[in-house]
Amino acid sequence: MRFDVKVEVRPRAGIADPEGATVGKALRALGFEGVGDSTTVHVGKLIEFDLEAPDVPTARDRVDAMCHTLLTNPVIEDYSFEVIPADSGSGD
Repeated sequence: MRFDVKVEVRPRAGIADPEGATVGKALRALGFEGVGDSTTVHVGKLIEFDLEAPDVPTARDRVDAMCHTLLTNPVIEDYSFEVIPADSGSGD
């Protein structure tokens, strides 16, 4: 089976996020009201890829291993992911 995978990576709570702080300051400087102080803006990343696996549990296990091994730094980042069976194109 083929799966579409989306991994969202973001800084852990309490970890400095200088890019988020810069974005927060810039938004306020540009006059966008309602943006909190710089600690409330966080910048993360989205990683998307296709994965071949025999079933959903195996695909989820593989993605979790990929996150721990390469895609994230578990010491300073949190992650979540979706594993979605790819459209078979059958129209059902």
